[in-house]
Amino acid sequence: MDPVLIGEILAALMFVGVIGVLLLGFPVAFSLAGVSLFFALGGWLLGVFDPSNFGALASRYVGFMTNEVLVAVPLFIFMGVMLERSGVAEQLLRTMGKVFGSMPGGLGISVIVVGALLAASTGVVGATVVTMGLISLPAMLKAGYNPRLACGVICASGTLGQIIPPSTVMIFMGDMLAGINAQVQMAKGNFSPTPVSVGDLFAGSVFPSLVLIALYLVYMVCKAIFDPRSCPATPPTAEEKASLLKDVTSSLIPPLALMVAVLGSILGGIATPTEAASVGAVGAILLVLVKGKLNFTMLRQTCISTATITSMVFVLLLGAAVFSVVFRMLGGDDLVHEMLSNLPGGAMGALIIVMLVMFVLGFILDTFELIFIIIPITAPTLLHMGVDPVWLGVLVGVNLQTSFMTPPFGFSLIYLRGVAPGHIRTSEMYRGSLPFVGLQLVAIGFVLAFPALATWLPKYIYS
Repeated sequence: MDPVLIGEILAALMFVGVIGVLLLGFPVAFSLAGVSLFFALGGWLLGVFDPSNFGALASRYVGFMTNEVLVAVPLFIFMGVMLERSGVAEQLLRTMGKVFGSMPGGLGISVIVVGALLAASTGVVGATVVTMGLISLPAMLKAGYNPRLACGVICASGTLGQIIPPSTVMIFMGDMLAGINAQVQMAKGNFSPTPVSVGDLFAGSVFPSLVLIALYLVYMVCKAIFDPRSCPATPPTAEEKASLLKDVTSSLIPPLALMVAVLGSILGGIATPTEAASVGAVGAILLVLVKGKLNFTMLRQTCISTATITSMVFVLLLGAAVFSVVFRMLGGDDLVHEMLSNLPGGAMGALIIVMLVMFVLGFILDTFELIFIIIPITAPTLLHMGVDPVWLGVLVGVNLQTSFMTPPFGFSLIYLRGVAPGHIRTSEMYRGSLPFVGLQLVAIGFVLAFPALATWLPKYIYS
């Protein structure tokens, strides 16, 4: 049999094998590396894989560890964990509830607004969903909200941290797409390619984020108009009205100031994402200090949480590097290139198929798993076909949000299940998330149909 065909068959089986092992519940990083090594051994025995290819892994690992862009990841995680422990979320939720509570659907609108603000200042999906679940869900149920609607809006708002900058997923995607784009452009003979940066992806995700937030708000307004019984009003008391202006000022200014300092410095070209992340980390510490909640125990717990989350992500990255090397050396890249290039519709047809595959895989894989597996496999071909790297990165970012909302492994649903009252069935939570998954798909459709939503602002800022 043709060695090239044998390698491509092994590459396809390896991809399926990784998905199968993950479904069995094995740790992701070790699944990626372990299955890849197993197929590398098979390829070596069949004469289609050279073990010397693993020599490239050492330099790749050192590259990960010394990459200044990726330093922003632990800093943003630290900022998010610190703010989550500062009580900013609780104060925002209660204040926004007073502002919008007097209108039908007001509590739902307040959850969406707070979710967007927390995403722009923390980006920690799990903490946001848990916090809103603990505070908003009981209030919404007490006000007479339909449990499905309440659960759906909390889960959807919590996932905004995946697309609204500063998103740690966007940092990894920006770094990967920058390297892939440079390789593709050089292969085409362009030895001075236009660089792609994390700042480009942050800027590119601004308008799609606003579109998604607008879709959520429109949905809540429509529910309030056509089905007011599912989201009744909760008018504030006279005492709450009297202190409303003071509460809004004290709860909004700190996160908004931090958001402007971090995102404004990046989008304004004043600081790199890593420099802005350090400003955000220091700003979070100062915010907690001003609130009088900073102590050694809290700082220690925040550092431990940051180290744990960062280590998990980077170990996953190392496992994905093994998968990427073996898949490429077995000829998987050529197989994917052939498949995508021969699809009807050219680059747009290939892009739609990749988005569809990511959506389906989102039912069983986490966001980091998806980008570390799918981006290295499909991005080279898509960029070679002329797809803009920023457009691709933003599309993937919006698509990744659906993975948090789709059963059986939708992590927003799992987080909310852990804090929701026992009388709310898991099936109700799943059904409540479906309209918002649909809205996320509509947002993907908008970005697909109008690429300028993702590409205009980066070009305007950085050109």
